[in-house]
Amino acid sequence: MQGTEMDYAALFAATPSPYLVVTPQLVIAEVNQAYLAATRRTREDLIGQQLFLAFPDNPADPEADGVRNLMASLRRVLTSGQPDTMALQKYDIPIVGRPGAFEERWWSPVNTPIPGPDGNVAWIIHRVEDVTEYVRSHAPGARRSSKQLTEREALEAELYARARELQVLNEELRQAHNRERQVAVTLQEAMLQSPDLARHENVAVRYLPATGSLNVCGDWYDVVDLPDGRFAVAVGDVVGHGLEAAAVMGMLRSALSAAIRALERPAQAMEVVGLYARSVDGALNTTAVMAMVDPRSRLIIYSNAGHPPPVLVHPDGVCEFLDQATDPPLGARPQHVPRPQAGLTYTPGDLLVLYTDGLIERRDEHIEAGLGRLADALGRYSTLSPDRLADALLAELGVAGGARDDIGLVIVRL
Repeated sequence: MQGTEMDYAALFAATPSPYLVVTPQLVIAEVNQAYLAATRRTREDLIGQQLFLAFPDNPADPEADGVRNLMASLRRVLTSGQPDTMALQKYDIPIVGRPGAFEERWWSPVNTPIPGPDGNVAWIIHRVEDVTEYVRSHAPGARRSSKQLTEREALEAELYARARELQVLNEELRQAHNRERQVAVTLQEAMLQSPDLARHENVAVRYLPATGSLNVCGDWYDVVDLPDGRFAVAVGDVVGHGLEAAAVMGMLRSALSAAIRALERPAQAMEVVGLYARSVDGALNTTAVMAMVDPRSRLIIYSNAGHPPPVLVHPDGVCEFLDQATDPPLGARPQHVPRPQAGLTYTPGDLLVLYTDGLIERRDEHIEAGLGRLADALGRYSTLSPDRLADALLAELGVAGGARDDIGLVIVRL
């Protein structure tokens, strides 16, 4: 066998367990012979079909939950990037040649992600074992009352009963998790309220929770009005996930908002918040960047504490990274050192873009690659309104549905 190339297509086709491959859009992309035999279908019946159009719920069964349960499992795989094993599942299938007729089936499914080059889920392998005969043989009245269960059969029956109980418990846990997630996201959205934002029609903001965990991290954005028509915009990122990170985010965001209102200079405001961060558990190494815009002098003054650089986008699509006033994250230095500050002029019609690292960072990739993608996308869509640009940017960078990290985004048409 040495030196012989493996024919993976033939290997997949001949695998004895039934396998189905679906896209992230849940379209059937491939199927092996065992799956065709188990469902009595042909490749022409299935390839290119939406999974739940090919296998809908049995309309004659008011308790049918196969579509719902399988959809939930596939979504978990897409969100987490991890395999998901389902409990025994009743999922009737249509009978070929008899429209509207369904056949009772029980399955033991496992859904496994296949990552693409970018690390995101490119396909899902749906493996099933048809356990219909086993379930029927253990249904009430299926065996003679005088026959005693063998030790093996008793064990199988016990495992089956425990599997059904586990399915119910898992569903209860998922519902509890969803409730906790909703509470956490609602809390974070409340903390991200920015009253001054309503006075800026030329500003668009976006916040996307991370996919997975509690879907709550420590990213924030803010817009603050200052005297004489000036205003400040800021974004920041607290290290960590969960409610603790969100709580620290709320404290630091409020402190920075108060500091810029009192001091009116980004560097001084960042110094104050940096000192405050050293007294707050979980606040060290928070990154943040703040830019003050003065429409009278057409000047942007900014200070950066370890955060990805803002971008000034000119009407011709040329992007300029604001990277001349970068310092370590908040609380990173053991001794207090004044923060740097830089300024540059802008032209009316320019765009100022601030964001958190979830927008650009990808696993196993240097941050420069993400910054390059961001600049390319901003250059292509620079003529759009801030709202349309925000949506186009998220879609172009492949994070419109969220990413592994929170995403905060502020776009200002100057």
